[in-house]
Amino acid sequence: MTISDLSPWFFRIVALWFGLLWGSFLNVVIYRLPRDMSIVSPPSHCPACGTPVRPYDNVPVLSYLVLGGRARCCKAKMSVRYPLVELIGGALSVAIFEMIFRQSPDMMVGRAVAIYAADFALAMGLVAAAFIDAEHMYLPDSITIGGAILGIGTASLRDMTYVESLVGALGGFVGVWLPFVVLYKVVRGKSGMGLGDAKLMMLAGAWFGWPGAVFVFFAGALQGTLAALFIYLVRGKIEEPEAVRADREMLEKEAAAGDEEAKMALAEDPLGVAPGDGLMASRLSFGPFLCFSCLEFLFAGEWIKATYLGGFGGVFRL
Repeated sequence: MTISDLSPWFFRIVALWFGLLWGSFLNVVIYRLPRDMSIVSPPSHCPACGTPVRPYDNVPVLSYLVLGGRARCCKAKMSVRYPLVELIGGALSVAIFEMIFRQSPDMMVGRAVAIYAADFALAMGLVAAAFIDAEHMYLPDSITIGGAILGIGTASLRDMTYVESLVGALGGFVGVWLPFVVLYKVVRGKSGMGLGDAKLMMLAGAWFGWPGAVFVFFAGALQGTLAALFIYLVRGKIEEPEAVRADREMLEKEAAAGDEEAKMALAEDPLGVAPGDGLMASRLSFGPFLCFSCLEFLFAGEWIKATYLGGFGGVFRL
């Protein structure tokens, strides 16, 4: 049976609801993972007072609207991030289904489901990584390295060889790690980019090969630069995330008390010194823009290669 034999509207609705549910779970991941909390236990609870969330108050998007954006238990205000992430999950799920359905209507159902599952897992990981990095300037290994492993393992679903995927992963990692982590540290005494960005580029290379990694890096850099300029022009400054500032202040207190590990962390971490004034001294998380570029390549990779990377010609394949 091919996917063209199925009812598209039924599966659009299923894909939407499935994405909303996973978007709800992503909110748990985004909140708990950078805080070293289990993402499965305890069950969902109010961050303000700890009261368990009842099932009927945990319906994606709808519960937020019914409750007016406040917790039922203590009336604490809920972040708009919760329905936003749920809606992103639903939209990406439907978009992946549409992409598969429109591009390959004669594909067998089993292969289509496998491709959908892999692409959806990638998309959810990228969304979680983007929100975590925006708040904490931190990219979890479970997402970056785990995503790269998944990309290599599912290479055949994208008509790539394992060698192409491995070369892409290695190229993506080294292309950021060597110049911006190793060499920059030799010249300036501190890394210019976090190692998490290099691992995220490894993920991009594993999924899209080295040409895709090239696009993700430069598109992410361009979009990040434009975003930084826009924020600076509108606000007059780019504020460092509160969570990053709080972590550094805690390390500074520990270092002042004689903690050698805290002193080392401050010396080696690119975020160990407060940013200076002015646009060039500002800090803006790069990860979200790399994640967005990965999603761009996921949905428009063939068009991007034909339109912007056409000069590479036959070297797309080893």
